[in-house]
Amino acid sequence: MKKKKMLAMLLAGGQGSRLYDLTTSIAKPAVSFGGKYRIIDFGLSNCVNSGIDTVGILVQYKPLVLNRYVGTGESWDMAVADGGVHILPPYASSTGGEWYEGTADAIYHNIDFIDMYSPENVLILSGDHIYKMNYNLMLNEHEANNSDLTVSVIEVPWEEASRFGIMTADEQGNIVKFTEKPAEPDSNLASMGIYIFKWDTLRRALLEDHENKESSHDFGKDLIPKLLGEGKKLSVYRFSGYWRDVGTVQSYYDSQMDLMDDVDSINVFSGDMKVFSNSNVYPPQYIGREANIKNSLVCNGCTVYGSVSHSILGSGAVVGFGTVIEDSIVLPNAIIGRNCKIRKAIINEGAVVDDNTEIGDPENGVVVFGQTKLSI
Repeated sequence: MKKKKMLAMLLAGGQGSRLYDLTTSIAKPAVSFGGKYRIIDFGLSNCVNSGIDTVGILVQYKPLVLNRYVGTGESWDMAVADGGVHILPPYASSTGGEWYEGTADAIYHNIDFIDMYSPENVLILSGDHIYKMNYNLMLNEHEANNSDLTVSVIEVPWEEASRFGIMTADEQGNIVKFTEKPAEPDSNLASMGIYIFKWDTLRRALLEDHENKESSHDFGKDLIPKLLGEGKKLSVYRFSGYWRDVGTVQSYYDSQMDLMDDVDSINVFSGDMKVFSNSNVYPPQYIGREANIKNSLVCNGCTVYGSVSHSILGSGAVVGFGTVIEDSIVLPNAIIGRNCKIRKAIINEGAVVDDNTEIGDPENGVVVFGQTKLSI
């Protein structure tokens, strides 16, 4: 098998409990986004746009929808013989079956998969971030610096730095300190959870970390401090584009509003770094004679008889006569009855809203309505 310059390992097993009802039935990376996408589409699309043809997707919590959605990877042009997309669930070993104990532990349990491709470098990604990035630019810096590890960072406002893992770097971009959510940060370079490791460095570190019973087996808490302490060369890669961690209902809502309000910063429609998806094939949307739609994204398969303003309607959504939807996100296949008022709300995938229902109060933040009823 041909040796790979770099393969990607995409961590997609998180429960996403802070998204509440949105993740009761599916893993966070499989949650609908922007009408026709799912969150995982961004990481996978970045890989194919960067020429990475081998991706291992590490799943754990509620993986059914994610497994079916990704399939063979054909929708991302990754159905290739010498590589492709691989779903990697936890599995039983000679010592029994175990859940992944942390991000580093998840990679440790898939060392054999990575060894099969003998890569020079391994790219570690999170499956729950919204951004468009050419990983080749990061790889070029990683190799030019001869770094053991390169961490992608983004500048955040100083007042928000204590919410992130913070990298402190010298003028040459060498990491001199890493602090997880510091009370008094000395840097505003936030880790994006995107790492490029030399494989031989990462492999050895994973084996040693596995034997350490005091470790939580996490990249940020354990492996990065360990490599720093050993004097390994760690560097930052400064990213200046749009990036959002959609781990909370508010950030999930805000990032989708950005699709309409700040289209230049996160343009999913452009030919440059296009975002691909494996959406079901729907017929064209139907807009009724009395419908009124302003500044909204309406995906294929929608049927709209009411009024929709500054909102996103996912594929197959139905909006009844006399219903008014404002500043809201309706996930795929949700059905909203007649004469409803939906304001600043997220209507869950497949949910049914009865006639004459009012949901949401703009003064009290974003509301999530309904349990997920999956249809893929």
